[in-house]
Amino acid sequence: MKGLKDKVVVVTGGAGGIGSAICRRFTEAGAIVAVFDLNAQAASALVGEIETAGGRARDYSVDITDHEAVHAAVERVEQELGPIDVLVNNAGWDTGAFFLQTEKPFWDKVVAINLYGPLNMHHAVLRRMSERGHGRVVNISSDAGRVGSSMEAVYSFCKGGLIAFSKTMAREMARQQIPVNVVCPGPTATALLDNLAQGEKGERIKAGLVKAVPFGRMGQPEDIAGTVLFLASDDAAFITGQVISVSGGLTMVG
Repeated sequence: MKGLKDKVVVVTGGAGGIGSAICRRFTEAGAIVAVFDLNAQAASALVGEIETAGGRARDYSVDITDHEAVHAAVERVEQELGPIDVLVNNAGWDTGAFFLQTEKPFWDKVVAINLYGPLNMHHAVLRRMSERGHGRVVNISSDAGRVGSSMEAVYSFCKGGLIAFSKTMAREMARQQIPVNVVCPGPTATALLDNLAQGEKGERIKAGLVKAVPFGRMGQPEDIAGTVLFLASDDAAFITGQVISVSGGLTMVG
């Protein structure tokens, strides 16, 4: 894809399932990736793997729920790697439970990671992009934020909010021609899905999801990465404020 070589890309949750697939694809395209992850060991291991394969990446241990820590990490990236060209807000967390069985401490954790985390990242990175008049943002939401998902009420609340926020940022950044777009994965084989669907009941839930997907299989992290790269590339320079589901046809939203 056009325009990714030598670009500096920040990927939050970069050491996870979808995040690591995104990081690998960007480095394969010649970009320089800053892997933001709370799991420093996993981030370091991913960077080692990327460098062994000939790519360029650096790991940063960052808690995206900490506003000051995010600003400090973004400053460090720009000092060490150069101006940030692409921001991918991918980090997320949840565990399955019906809403009425949950309590406020759980809500606070889900909201802090899935909603305030991206807010912090936008605040730190978009200000710099806006001053330079250049950049791309791709936010990883979820089809749970488009059509809802049982046992993911607060997570859906956050992901729906991220979609609305992204559209607003797309409008506010349009004058500087900074595209802001959203990718919504459907059921994808990641640790997050394992967290939601555990044990024998969880296996039945996964089997039901596979049966419901028209393509007849669960999504893989690599299925998401290609769409993210496209939206970050020059090939998508005139696309902004859009929401794309990558779900094997499970959700078809007009």
